[in-house]
Amino acid sequence: MSWIYLDNNATTKIDPLVLDAMFPFLQESYGNASSIQHRIGREANQAVALAREQIAQKFQVKESEIFFNSGATEGINTVLRGIAFAYARKGKHIITCQTEHKAVLTTCAQLERNGIEITYLPVDHNGAIDLQMLRDSIRADTVLVCIMAANNESGVVHPISAIAQICREKDVLFFCDATQMVGKQEIDLQQIPIDILTFSAHKFHGPKGIGALYVRRKRKPIQIPPLISGGQQEKGFRGGTLNVPNIVGCGKALEMANAYPEIEQYRDELEKKIKLQIPEIIIHGEQAPRLHNTSFIAFRHIKAAEIMTALPHIALSSGSACTSGLLDPSHVLKAMGVSDDDAYASIRFSLSKFTKKADVEQTINDLAKAVQRLRSSSPIWQLFKEGLIQ
Repeated sequence: MSWIYLDNNATTKIDPLVLDAMFPFLQESYGNASSIQHRIGREANQAVALAREQIAQKFQVKESEIFFNSGATEGINTVLRGIAFAYARKGKHIITCQTEHKAVLTTCAQLERNGIEITYLPVDHNGAIDLQMLRDSIRADTVLVCIMAANNESGVVHPISAIAQICREKDVLFFCDATQMVGKQEIDLQQIPIDILTFSAHKFHGPKGIGALYVRRKRKPIQIPPLISGGQQEKGFRGGTLNVPNIVGCGKALEMANAYPEIEQYRDELEKKIKLQIPEIIIHGEQAPRLHNTSFIAFRHIKAAEIMTALPHIALSSGSACTSGLLDPSHVLKAMGVSDDDAYASIRFSLSKFTKKADVEQTINDLAKAVQRLRSSSPIWQLFKEGLIQ
């Protein structure tokens, strides 16, 4: 039985062409990018410059607006902590959303303990925010709006262009965690006035441990003190020796990233056939705009963990990889009004350009058999069939 990987929102397989681009900087051109006094140092420095150019071109921004770091979690901490500190005189109010990644929510909780007021916008049953509520929540002392582009669990896409316009009208900074959207959908920052954006390369077939922050150059410069102090790497914004191989891989992976129509076709086929073959399912956020590779489905009256145990040859998840060790139900689904039972019954399927049609067909077939077998021996399912529980 072949191995099937459908957990691409957690991480993706590195593209062989990306690995090829990285390899010389692990062996031949192994110099420190700051050591420009000799050849291999200059080679490393030039490779970093190329990667920065590749990323800037993808977003239609200036190369000087791109800053490399270890990934989105570091970017989130840098921005939230930095803005809270640098703009404390203007105000101590930040707006975010209940369904943000734990990197945002945990950092915001820590900021609250230090006197920062956080407004957590609710979402409706499809995971969408109310733009009028956002507008009404912005106050004179609001310094930042932090809302993700696309949810890592449900795949629900937020209207980042409209959010950015509201923030611009209200003269408030907009920080967007675009980790799940970058590499899947185009984000033209010339057209969408996001002030600060973060992402990680391993979500679009690049290496782990590398990402970047985009910080828009404005007439009044955005003030973000460095989270990691050190030398003058990244113009003093992020200290530490540059991870040249990973930076090269990040630039190459983003340069290669494109929309793949077949991914959406496979996702739609997966949902359509699961609906036909398995009764009592819920596709979370089905009526909202979603990432074309993501489907989060509840198989009612059965635990997701039992289904995944029954399918050891298929890599699936019950939500964010960053919360997989928690016993609590998904905070994303709870915010969407999903019951605990249905949240515990939910499995996320996330596809990539390496997903094959045969993978989807095999998954549907094996999943239907596993759910039928598990439900047949479940007393809860029998109670449901007899109409004794909802």
